Amino acid sequence: MISELGEQYGVNDCCRALGVNRSSYYAWRQRQGKVSPEREALKAVLVKHHKESRGAAGARMLSKELQENGHRVGRHMARSLMREAGIASRQRRRHKYKSSGVESLVAPHLLKRKFEVTAINEVWCGDVTYIKVGRRWMYFAAVLDLFARRIVGWSFSMISDATLTCEALRMASELRGRPKGVLFHSDQGCQYTSHKFRNELLAQGCRQSMSRKGECWDNAPMERFFGSLKSEWVPEDGYSSEQEARADVQRFVIRYNNTRLHSYNDYKSPVAAEKLAA
Repeated sequence: MISELGEQYGVNDCCRALGVNRSSYYAWRQRQGKVSPEREALKAVLVKHHKESRGAAGARMLSKELQENGHRVGRHMARSLMREAGIASRQRRRHKYKSSGVESLVAPHLLKRKFEVTAINEVWCGDVTYIKVGRRWMYFAAVLDLFARRIVGWSFSMISDATLTCEALRMASELRGRPKGVLFHSDQGCQYTSHKFRNELLAQGCRQSMSRKGECWDNAPMERFFGSLKSEWVPEDGYSSEQEARADVQRFVIRYNNTRLHSYNDYKSPVAAEKLAA
């Protein structure tokens, strides 16, 4: 009975409801030796997707990816298969937020956490994070289009300054066909409050919005993107060289845009979501 109901309600809940010790159930099932070839094949596909995510994908995400490939797999079944395969999801590491430094040209908080926009190139968000390279830090600036959470511009540097963020903005503008009137939102980091970045925004025809001081969740989509990058992709010990770091982070951006499923997009990738809206 537990085997039949476990796929729908989860083995843990079924064992608890029937008063059966979970370890005893698994020991019994192992003795039965009745694992079907179809289940083993499905488990192999699940493990493959898990490896492609570098161990980050959990039961919910894996079930959605398997469903995209035509398999009838729910979250509970995916969790059961993960347990059988001895794999688990990597948990997001804690991030320590630091002061943004000296203020200069602070823009008003126009976005006001209205993250659900109705059109492509309506609102872009930007931020900078740091990645360990040997004994130094490499800085990564990214620009995200809020409509489908697609990364549309990025740049790298061993120096965190306005040049870094200007390059990311120019890349976004070029790739998106130089749209005018885009609202660009960021925190109050010195890279964004500088005269140089303000002039770049004006040159690209963008308006500026900034998070309130100390309110990191005013730029939550960027925080989530960088959280995914750090927890799912970047090695805990960082990279051995700047070249290795640049190449690997760009691989994540490509995966994030083209193949990684997003709950915000009803489990479609940003690129797929934009195509549906076109």
